[in-house]
Amino acid sequence: MNDALQALLDEREITRGLSRFARILDTKSWDELGDVFADDLSFDYGTGVEQRGMAELRTNMTRFLDKCGGTQHLIGSILVDVDGDRATSRAYVQARHQRTGDHAGPVFDSNGEYIDQWERRAAGWRIVRRDARWASQTGDPAIIGAGTSELG
Repeated sequence: MNDALQALLDEREITRGLSRFARILDTKSWDELGDVFADDLSFDYGTGVEQRGMAELRTNMTRFLDKCGGTQHLIGSILVDVDGDRATSRAYVQARHQRTGDHAGPVFDSNGEYIDQWERRAAGWRIVRRDARWASQTGDPAIIGAGTSELG
């Protein structure tokens, strides 16, 4: 297979990984985080706090998302640069969160960008580093059980 075709296939797998991640969040399928992230990942979810490992990622996700009702994470404007067995993706994210049991009530929206470092592993492409950069957050942060100081 030529290099250009392989790069396209790699980009497609990474893009699908980002889409899979959004669905994992929205269905709260926490046991499936390993389908997208490496166990030894490091991340900063926009707070300036460096975290490591799958257990900390799961804790970070559940401490907010298990407290709210329905969510929808939209990931787009994806750019992927592949370099052999490593890649970088940049993707915009819009995340809407509803209050539990109040579908017509207020929402909390987060808008920003995921900057991810990927590695090809035996199981496929996995995120080994994520930096979330939030451009705006609007609405009631209590919907996700947070105060404004916790959001970065």
